[in-house]
Amino acid sequence: MPTSLTIAELTERFPDFRVAVLVCENLAIPATRPPELDSLIAEREAAARARYGGSELADIPGIAAWRAAYKGFGIKKTSYRCSVERLMKNALAERPLPSINPFVDAYNAVSLAAVACIGADDLDKAEGPFAFRYARAGDSFIDMAAEAGEDPNDPPKDGEIVYAGAAHVLCRRWNWRQDARSIITPATSRAILTIQTNGWGSLDAAVADASGLIGRFCGGRVSVAVADRNSPAVTVV
Repeated sequence: MPTSLTIAELTERFPDFRVAVLVCENLAIPATRPPELDSLIAEREAAARARYGGSELADIPGIAAWRAAYKGFGIKKTSYRCSVERLMKNALAERPLPSINPFVDAYNAVSLAAVACIGADDLDKAEGPFAFRYARAGDSFIDMAAEAGEDPNDPPKDGEIVYAGAAHVLCRRWNWRQDARSIITPATSRAILTIQTNGWGSLDAAVADASGLIGRFCGGRVSVAVADRNSPAVTVV
């Protein structure tokens, strides 16, 4: 079934925003991370420290680009940082990347190497069409990171950029935190993955890396389309 995505609402204000959409089908995600993926992630963590160790996070080009984009829609609090900044901060502090499942762990390895924001949702739990857009009245969001006893219902604020499907918001604050309803698990057989850049980095290299690692560790078939200011709406067949 074709999967469509648009970034049309954002291109005028953020002309450098580009998104690769990867539709992954017939996945077989292992329950645990294989040793080969463990070794690859450790190598990438070490490479990040070798390249950026001693640098301020704000001086890393890929992170600087996203901080500027976040300020562009009013996010100034340091508690709201893009997904790749959190990964890089942990790697530089010699805290291992979290072990979630081999699909998520593989794309986190790509994210760290490319300094690009990456996220994914289960296509059997997230209905398209998909869009990076501004929040709307009635948008719902269930915070996957809500603590025990906290209300996980946390709808986006007015003017906030979100990533959404037809039914609900999939990620708040562009690429800050994911909704709990469509997370990737070992039971996932179909996924939509987005690789996002905002004026820095090689999107093509990140796509090739992600496609290779997903195939290597999770099998299946990957189809790709890229949305940018010249082609803001794309369909992956």
